[in-house]
Amino acid sequence: MRRGRREKIEKNNNIKYLVYVSGGIALIMVLTFAITFVVYNKKLKDASYSALTTEKIADLVPNETNIELEEASTDIGKSIEEAINSIEEKNTEEIVENNEEIEEETDEEIHEKTTNEEKQEIVTTNTEPVKVKDPEFSMPVEGEMMRGYAKDSLIYSETLEEWIVHLGIDIKADRTTVVKSSEAGTVTAIKNDPRYGLTIVIEHVNGYKTVYSNLLTTEFVTEGETVEKGQSIGTVGNSAAFEIVDEPHLHFEILKDDVNVDPNIYLK
Repeated sequence: MRRGRREKIEKNNNIKYLVYVSGGIALIMVLTFAITFVVYNKKLKDASYSALTTEKIADLVPNETNIELEEASTDIGKSIEEAINSIEEKNTEEIVENNEEIEEETDEEIHEKTTNEEKQEIVTTNTEPVKVKDPEFSMPVEGEMMRGYAKDSLIYSETLEEWIVHLGIDIKADRTTVVKSSEAGTVTAIKNDPRYGLTIVIEHVNGYKTVYSNLLTTEFVTEGETVEKGQSIGTVGNSAAFEIVDEPHLHFEILKDDVNVDPNIYLK
């Protein structure tokens, strides 16, 4: 009796176990199906939405945007091209203007240079060297000529008691007689010559010089002073060592380019 009951209990337990297992399997299958359905449905919706969105966007946006982009690109391209052309035209105009200015300046400079050269040529052609007239010497003191010019001959010197050359003329005059400049010029030297005593040298134009020696004073002029013809420059004395024995007189010389010449030829 007990054994039959035990078997019955075991049989019931086995049935329950099978029911539980079958139910669990069925539940797992249901859950798996439900999950699979939900996931698949969602993917389907997402795919549909994506397709719809893409189509709508393609219908609504792309054409206008492409048109605008194309127009903008074209406008920008035209603007850039116009800007480049404008810059090139401006640069070309500036280069042409600069070249024209350079050509104008060059033409003006050439014209001015040519004009100046022509003027210079005219001046050079028409202008002759100014010839300075030789001095016209006058007697520096009035009096008798005691001794003449003797460069190429000899005269007798009573002071030296010998025959010597004489590079000037001796004009007799009283002591303190005023000596005048024979011609306009510049006083270049006032000195005490060891042979001819107190001396004044005046330089004139064209390389001429006059020498006034055997003076008593030279107080009327100074070295570097410009004197006029006939201006007082000193007084007659007796200071020449080589002519100390002679009567008071003026020893007068004329030089041309530092070479003694005969004063009688130049005195007027």
